[in-house]
Amino acid sequence: MKITVHDIEYKVERNIKEALNVEELEEKLTDYFYDFDYILGDYAYGKLRLKGFNNQENKNFKTYNDVSTVDTYLKENCAYGCRYFLLAKC
Repeated sequence: MKITVHDIEYKVERNIKEALNVEELEEKLTDYFYDFDYILGDYAYGKLRLKGFNNQENKNFKTYNDVSTVDTYLKENCAYGCRYFLLAKC
């Protein structure tokens, strides 16, 4: 499935527990996230939190936002079994 937010097209890679709410994402997503290849959204205490990740080929790549660490990030920084989604920029 693909969605468009702020004129940027994303592919929905994961949508665990139907977490993706496009209207809420549009409100929360700022231009800070435009340079990221992936956006992870998770819910903590009913609030949407966003984190950007990149492929190693991205000029803005840093090890702390390596997309290969998404599962580790979820395990270490998110509530167990939380609702979350992962979007990939098309």
